[in-house]
Formats: sequence, C-alpha cells, structure tokens
Amino acid sequence: MLRIVLSDKAEAVLRFRVAPELQARIEELAGKSTEDQLTETERAEYAGYVRANKFIAILQRQARQLIGATS
Repeated sequence: MLRIVLSDKAEAVLRFRVAPELQARIEELAGKSTEDQLTETERAEYAGYVRANKFIAILQRQARQLIGATS
C-alpha cells in the first residue's frame, strides 16, 4: 500500500477538522443536493468537497493504522 501520511504527522491528520464556516457551506450544498436544487456551479463546488472528504478519510484511515502500528 502506498503510504501518504508521514508517521510524525499522523496525530495532526487525525485532529484535522473543517472550519465551521466551510462545514456550514457543505451542509447547505448537501441539503440543496438532496432537494435537487443545485446550480451547475454549486454542483461542481459540492463535488469538489465530496472528493476532498474522501481523500481526507483515506488519510485519516492511514494515520490510524500508523498510530496502531506504533502503539
């Protein structure tokens, strides 16, 4: 498996949280998406957030594995 997270950064990756303003925007777009009310621009913006969330989840999974391996 390709390792993306450096061992000395694993804790920081696990502590990462989205800024409240951005979280609110993502939730707004998610609601509009559920209602099929997104503009094309909003759809592209929301798709970017979804991709970023998946990438962050991969990083955090790897960080948990690194921490578990060194415990």
